[in-house]
Amino acid sequence: MTDPAAILAWMEGLGETLMSTFGITIQVYTKERVVGTMPITPKVHQPMGILHGGASVAFAETLASFGAMLHVDLETSLPVGLEINANHLRSRSEGIITGEAVPLHIGRTSQLWDIKLRDEGGALVCVSRCTIAVRPR
Repeated sequence: MTDPAAILAWMEGLGETLMSTFGITIQVYTKERVVGTMPITPKVHQPMGILHGGASVAFAETLASFGAMLHVDLETSLPVGLEINANHLRSRSEGIITGEAVPLHIGRTSQLWDIKLRDEGGALVCVSRCTIAVRPR
């Protein structure tokens, strides 16, 4: 499977996943750029009522992983997260964050993605880098 729309439909049809639990949706999906949104609701809050850093990281890795899938044949390869880091720059307790993932390196066995999460006003909430390993199935 290599068709971007088919990959998105497959992901959305998986049922109860972290992506569906957090309300993550993907709007733009090309090999050069993946854009998605995640609502900031109590499901993604930490105890102080603000966006949990782990939820931001999960959102960032979701975008990078989806982008990674667009660069491989999923019948023969399995892209998996290898490493992720994040800097949390602003706290938010409500609204919607938009994430944009762009590839910095697409190799045969690894990929590196840069992800920026922004609030509705365009302010950076989190910046992240995610390394994806590409393994044979």
